[in-house]
Amino acid sequence: MATHLSSSFVFAAVLTCAIALGALAARDLADDKAMVARHEQWMAKYGRVYSDAAEKARRLEVFKANVAFIESIDAGNHKFWLEANQFADLTDDEFRATRTGYKLPASKGQRTTAFRYANVSLDDLPDSVDWRAKGAVTPIKDQGECGCCWAFSTVASMEGIVKLSTGKLISLSEQELVDCDVNGMDQGCNGGEMDDAFQFIIDNGGLTTESNYPYTAADGTCNSGKASKDAASIKGYEDVPANDEASLRKAVANQPVSVAVDGGDSHFRFYKGGVLSGACGTELDHGIAAVGYGVAADGTKYWLMKNSWGTAWGEGGYIRMERDISDEEGLCGLAMQPSYPTA
Repeated sequence: MATHLSSSFVFAAVLTCAIALGALAARDLADDKAMVARHEQWMAKYGRVYSDAAEKARRLEVFKANVAFIESIDAGNHKFWLEANQFADLTDDEFRATRTGYKLPASKGQRTTAFRYANVSLDDLPDSVDWRAKGAVTPIKDQGECGCCWAFSTVASMEGIVKLSTGKLISLSEQELVDCDVNGMDQGCNGGEMDDAFQFIIDNGGLTTESNYPYTAADGTCNSGKASKDAASIKGYEDVPANDEASLRKAVANQPVSVAVDGGDSHFRFYKGGVLSGACGTELDHGIAAVGYGVAADGTKYWLMKNSWGTAWGEGGYIRMERDISDEEGLCGLAMQPSYPTA
């Protein structure tokens, strides 16, 4: 009798286990089908086409991993949110290789020591600044698959100081920097650095307009004819003291500022809205522009940053990043290497 009961118990246990495994397999299959359908919808939204079935299968796995990360972050915080944006089928290395492009200067000792806003009182600064509202920021641009964020960051801060000094907002040419500023650190789609670009502009006598020398998202040969038609110029540039958000605020209160960040960090890469906060790397690889600052409805202080990944990314192409955090480098390293042109 005992043996019979034991056998019955074992059979029931095996049956229960089999049912559970079957249910688990069915759920996994349903999840896989749902993810395949989600990937298909994502491909249609962003016009993504793959070379063959093997490439599609590989991209699906990358997409699944990125979606899992995004959903894990969104489930645990309420200050900001992420999305499976146009970069969701790229690996970290692929993304950094084509959508960033900032090169850290060989020696930090090369940074300038002049800082014209050093004696500005923080008490005298406005609580919020938005250079867009003051007509000193051109519409969002898109660097595409070219690692020349440094050119967009340089141009954004230059467009700002030109507006403030002349009263004219002129969309200037990133492509002139990509094609013509190639004798130093700056190497077109292979990366560059904003201070080096400022120096090129000074030596060159200025930059031409975007419309005269339009962006192609690729390295090209310098068109000296187009480049000779300067539309705006700067006289110099200065670096904000490193790792000092208070000094950065002094500068941004007076003009748009070029900033380097860890743009390859997945929190930054998949940002959709809110005030980015919390964990973020400090491996500087991306140039953006600080075009303001403010305080969110929940009291979180933030920087307003202009990016160069098109209007579909972030808040219409912009990102708000938490300000005055405990780490002196600033969120994603934003306080480590800021600089600005002078006119």
